[in-house]
Amino acid sequence: MKSLFEEMGGTYRREGDYLLPNLTVPESVSVGIWGQRRKQYLREHRKSLYTALLPSGELDPHLADIDRQSEDMFSQLIAQMAQREGITEQLKAENQMEWVGRMNNIRSVATDIVNKEIIHS
Repeated sequence: MKSLFEEMGGTYRREGDYLLPNLTVPESVSVGIWGQRRKQYLREHRKSLYTALLPSGELDPHLADIDRQSEDMFSQLIAQMAQREGITEQLKAENQMEWVGRMNNIRSVATDIVNKEIIHS
């Protein structure tokens, strides 16, 4: 006949008259700004997906993956748009204010694209 300890499965430690499970908290994954934006979107607009990912432990890996994909796309978009619009280091050296303004516009457009294509999908 099995003891109660054996039937319960898992590992336990005895604290006085009680058997307490040896629980470990999964290591949290570092998530950047894109992952945080995705998390907020899921919480506010895709509640069922958010609640399915959260207890299963899949939320943090999902957010980390979204963060990586978004950062890659964002960097590529900025480089492509800057090249297409002729925004160079020479412009930066000659007219910093114009360079900053044009790069800020590109960053804004790239942010909108990433939000639409990855974060809010």
